[in-house]
Amino acid sequence: MSDENLTATETNGEDIAFLSASRLAEMIRNGEATSLDVVEACLARIKKHNPRINAFVTVDEEGARKRAKEADAALKGGQLWGPLHGVPVSAKDNYASAGMTTASGFPPLANFTPDFDAAIVARLKGAGAILLGKTALPPFGMDFQTRGPLSGVTNNPWDVGRTPGGSSGGSAAAVASGMSALCVGNDLGGSIRVPAHFCGIYGLKPTENLIPWHGISPGRPAPKYRSFRHMLSLGPLARSVEDLQLCLKIIAGPHAEDPDVPCACLQDVPQRPLNELRIAWNDDFGSVPIDEEILAAMRRFTDELSRKGVRVERAAPDGFDLRGIWRTYGRISDMEFAVLTPKRLRFTTHFFRKSFRKDVPFVQSVYPATFGRYMTELSHRDKFAAALETFLGQRDAWLCPVSSTPALSHLTPKRYISAFPIYDQALAVNGRAVNYWVANGACTIPFNLTGNPVVVIPVGHTAGGLPIGVQIVGRRWRDMELLALAGQLDTIAGVCKRPPE
Repeated sequence: MSDENLTATETNGEDIAFLSASRLAEMIRNGEATSLDVVEACLARIKKHNPRINAFVTVDEEGARKRAKEADAALKGGQLWGPLHGVPVSAKDNYASAGMTTASGFPPLANFTPDFDAAIVARLKGAGAILLGKTALPPFGMDFQTRGPLSGVTNNPWDVGRTPGGSSGGSAAAVASGMSALCVGNDLGGSIRVPAHFCGIYGLKPTENLIPWHGISPGRPAPKYRSFRHMLSLGPLARSVEDLQLCLKIIAGPHAEDPDVPCACLQDVPQRPLNELRIAWNDDFGSVPIDEEILAAMRRFTDELSRKGVRVERAAPDGFDLRGIWRTYGRISDMEFAVLTPKRLRFTTHFFRKSFRKDVPFVQSVYPATFGRYMTELSHRDKFAAALETFLGQRDAWLCPVSSTPALSHLTPKRYISAFPIYDQALAVNGRAVNYWVANGACTIPFNLTGNPVVVIPVGHTAGGLPIGVQIVGRRWRDMELLALAGQLDTIAGVCKRPPE
């Protein structure tokens, strides 16, 4: 690649824009580079590559440069703002950012500019990070591609004819292409994990409620009450497991506006000898086929773990009924999202989307939505979460595929119903036609339902060079233990690389 347009392009032979956020922070602290050097390198890559990739929807060049100069001056004066002092980061465009447009991919909010920061954005800034801008998402994050009437189509840095995934696709594309050191996204059904897998980077869906939700998708009329309370997780996308660890320690913890967030242990966890680790893996997701190249990459990876001394077994939790899990997820989502929908519209939607629900088991409609039905589904959720916790109580992690395929070629929705895209194209997986939603969400949704933390790391590439990631599932509230383990497994995998220019 040509670096002639970058202000500070190489340090010890490495392109500065592709260094990890942790390494950049260290270099800035030690005087090996300035914050302005790093910001200019990222801005140069945005200028060069964003027209092709379309990862950023807003870039604050003037503000980023100004803040970088302030960071450098502060450091010279003996002030250290925090562990990300002077490091450029970005945020998915459904996080409130004071003075910066926050549209959530939705045309009516195209000019909405909040006067406050989301909790996660405020914490990154408080740790010294510099917010470069906001990254693309589909309208209100409701797609496994990143495309929409407001931001257009976001492309995968590995192949611009393919999607980076969704809904945090702009975030993943920005990190993978060296335009941002790290980015924060959110995950309701795989929206961090699928883009990490498609773009060949690292992603963390933390334990549910570990990160405060305050400031998500601002600008809409305030409802009478907060109805949606489960299955969403907020987390980082990055170029190393170390960056996931660093970011989690910054963004996690209680917040006055979100009383559901507890005070959790976020101390570093020492790595254990490989021969003490017990890892389960599974590539059987019922009736959902997984691409043969993904299966082969998983098997090579688990074989290598075994050769390194890790105790590896193919296993799945007892009572972890996937069809029941998908159905429970869909019913809880429907009752929490739709409780504010007018009754007549709910009945119409319930009646006319029967065929769609038949094809997609995790899209459900509960009519009438009663308190008893809601409590029943939450009780089912408890049962599935307990089954997974019991299984993981005897193991260190569970490895699973992220989706049925590597990065998809771009697909155009047939139409939109409000912000929800309707696709009539099936995906071909090992010669079988698979529903678009099922292929992308069947492997990730179970862990949104149970609330477990999941790390995605790259474990291989297809014959055509597309990245392949794997989900590493851990016990609830043991996020730092899971990240320590993921770091060990990533060292063994050793396949992460930058996309071709």
